[in-house]
Amino acid sequence: MIKAVIFDMDGVLIDSEIVYLKGDLDFARTKNPAVRLEDLFGMVGSSREDAWSCMARAVNNGQTWQELRDEYRSSKDIFKEMDYRSIFRREVPGILRELKSMGLRLAVASSTQLDLVERVLRENQIDSFFELVVSGAQFKRSKPDPEIYHYTASHLGLSESQCLVIEDSTFGVTAASRAGMKIAALIDDRFNFDQSLADYRMKELGEIPGIASRLMQ
Repeated sequence: MIKAVIFDMDGVLIDSEIVYLKGDLDFARTKNPAVRLEDLFGMVGSSREDAWSCMARAVNNGQTWQELRDEYRSSKDIFKEMDYRSIFRREVPGILRELKSMGLRLAVASSTQLDLVERVLRENQIDSFFELVVSGAQFKRSKPDPEIYHYTASHLGLSESQCLVIEDSTFGVTAASRAGMKIAALIDDRFNFDQSLADYRMKELGEIPGIASRLMQ
């Protein structure tokens, strides 16, 4: 029986991945005009090193992933410029209220750096719903390594089997599966995600309370 729902952030609470990816593509094409959007799909939902290693392979110009990332960040601060309210999924607050009313505990476990996760939650006025917020930057290895989910369950004082994870990306679904948690994956056909390890695949986030209700029985 589940007692908590753990949310990924990017692609779940906010529809950020396509925005970030288009910015990444614009940068990649300044290095190699032949880079395609699908060449960068490996950046979605991954750690900083994994994401920018994907960029380095795509542009294939001899620069290291660190050099590419530093150059990109020095020329543009996409996080500072982003209006996170404009890409916030408007149905989220109602879903969180319903889950709370069911007696479920809520947490966020995101690969994104902690200060940005907290900013997104705060700007969209949903920070008070979550008793725990965890960042992949706190660990040596982020998703698909399951450590972030083991840590989250431990700090909630729950077993992994008592947690339902809401994910979208291949890396996120894999991490939650390796942790032994139940998974509800939000379908997103834009990035060729492999969600085969998920227990449920949702067309919309509004399906979460129903799934959670079944897992509480």
